[in-house]
Amino acid sequence: MSVMKIVAGIAAGLAASAALVGCTTPSAPSMPSGSELDAQFRSLLQSSFRAEGIAQLDRLQQDPGQAACSTGAPLPEVLARKIEAEAQASIKPPSDGRYLGDWKEGEKLAQSGRGMTWTDKSTTPSANGGSCYNCHQIGKAELSFGTIGPSLYQYGRLRGVSNPADPSAQPMLTYTWGRLYNGWAYNACANMPRFGHQQLLDETQMRHLMALLLDPQSPVNQP
Repeated sequence: MSVMKIVAGIAAGLAASAALVGCTTPSAPSMPSGSELDAQFRSLLQSSFRAEGIAQLDRLQQDPGQAACSTGAPLPEVLARKIEAEAQASIKPPSDGRYLGDWKEGEKLAQSGRGMTWTDKSTTPSANGGSCYNCHQIGKAELSFGTIGPSLYQYGRLRGVSNPADPSAQPMLTYTWGRLYNGWAYNACANMPRFGHQQLLDETQMRHLMALLLDPQSPVNQP
């Protein structure tokens, strides 16, 4: 028998075997739909956590913006602008019009990451810290800081706020307050905590952080 006939016979046998296997192998199960997968995920999430102390299961509930930002996919431009517009509308200016507090208290808040854990006794914002150094360089003397966010050292000095009482400083005061209150107004899905919108800090605490960033006497704005 020639080599060509042997090869042809082997090929025919393999083809027949493949056809037989195809006839006897059960079809693959159909994949769940997107909505079914979402339901399975929500069920898994709910069963993986329990209420403990002040940490209740309502923390698992997302608003529409959070849901859109949690997909892992880039946001469509139209949706990003919508989220930013809604965040901008949520910003409330200081109730008494005062933007600056005590920078010394602001530094304490920037250093503190305490709050919102199940062992805390209170849900009031005044019990929380700002945890600012986790993401930013702020004061020159602090050697341990994160780099997720940009450096805020000399924040006010670089932006020309030498006298916060000057009307020319108002746009920067308003902008900085908005960043602290709800940073999504300027960058949809940003990592910046939405301190005011989510009631993580109260007005007094936010004023102190504003002073840390903008008061000319703050070490942040020293050479």
